[in-house]
Amino acid sequence: MNFSRTLAVESGYDIIIVGGGPSGCAAAIAAARQGAKTLLLESTSTLGGLGTSGLVPAWCPFSDHEKIVYRSIAEEIFNASKAGTKHVNPADLNWVPIDPEHLKRVYDDKVTEAGAEIRFMSSLCAVEMAADNTVDALIVSSKLGLTALKAKVYIDASGDADLCHWAGAPTLKGDDTGDLQPATLCFILSNVDNAAYRHTLTNQFLRERNAVERFPLLTDMHFCNNLTGPGTVGFNSGHVWDVDNTDPRSVTKGIIQGRKVAVEFLNALRELKPDAFANAFLAATAPMLGVRETRRIIGDYVLTLDDYQARRSFDDEIGRNSYPVDVHGARKHIKDFQSGKYHSPMDFYGRYGKGESHGIPYRCLIPQKLDNVLTAGRCISTDRLVQGSTRVMPVCLVMGEAAGLAASLAARSNATTRDVDVTNLRAIVKQNGAYIM
Repeated sequence: MNFSRTLAVESGYDIIIVGGGPSGCAAAIAAARQGAKTLLLESTSTLGGLGTSGLVPAWCPFSDHEKIVYRSIAEEIFNASKAGTKHVNPADLNWVPIDPEHLKRVYDDKVTEAGAEIRFMSSLCAVEMAADNTVDALIVSSKLGLTALKAKVYIDASGDADLCHWAGAPTLKGDDTGDLQPATLCFILSNVDNAAYRHTLTNQFLRERNAVERFPLLTDMHFCNNLTGPGTVGFNSGHVWDVDNTDPRSVTKGIIQGRKVAVEFLNALRELKPDAFANAFLAATAPMLGVRETRRIIGDYVLTLDDYQARRSFDDEIGRNSYPVDVHGARKHIKDFQSGKYHSPMDFYGRYGKGESHGIPYRCLIPQKLDNVLTAGRCISTDRLVQGSTRVMPVCLVMGEAAGLAASLAARSNATTRDVDVTNLRAIVKQNGAYIM
């Protein structure tokens, strides 16, 4: 069906960012602090993505086991988050629990205090292109109806590369067959006995008394959890299979299934670990499904497993990363999970030693065929295995800051994103306290 209509147009922005997860928030903070007129669009009512709406219970490591790697705005957000978890040692850097309600306010305050405008409940639904390789406008759906929004530079922090894909930039999705990593619907159990929880709970409980056979929705050994408050444990546990976050029908099925998995965990824990969970109840399931991968752009450089294993540095790197290759196995690996024969890519491709990391080139943020768009977050230009390393929140914060700074430089000089002076960009990144070689 072809149809046309006249839309209200809002222009005058230097930068518009699609997606208010960690990378989008960091981009908005960085750009606004540089004086750019910045708009941050978020389809939900909450900033922070998986750390807030996704109920991910802990930050992935911020250190290389020697020093903090994810600095500047990332470290600022991390420290502010820790201030809301009084049971956490302020010096802790790895697997630090998250209070999602506190973190929501951290993001709200940091973005607004920087001077960026936030617009909640606003979803990208189309991209209008100019005659050259530039985006002319974003078509956004909200309670205002459809609105066209214009800026000099756009940042795709959607996680799914929606802006880039709809603008015609090349993208990849999943492995060579199109299979995607499983998703997880995180959840919170409350009224847990703190002492018993601290001393008894590991993922080995899933091997007790044929738990997997008796609780069939607990298909594998994915079982991450953290004490997020008094008597309250957040779970990033279990898998939901065959979910494609670019298809709302698939996501709907995944969320419904995820809620069933959460109850299955509760019932299993009540029975198998009664000292800790006999009186526990399901306090919340996440309103956002924990999606590990969908589309990723093909950029001016594709970061590869060889780069990861070589601990490679780059002349245009805008940050560094020390997180392992964390690719969750496909449905076909379930029997290997259950038998203990499955080998995690984290171990197979090698974990970094103390002080080791690799660089992330600025070119990985630049999508092919687009001249006024940058990406940040899990959809940057990498091969599939490295995406399993660069997809987590600390790395996303670092990439988001660099994208926001680069976009502000491009907007200020009316340059393309490829023409940004990378030497100047890196100088600002370093001045802000980031860690690069």
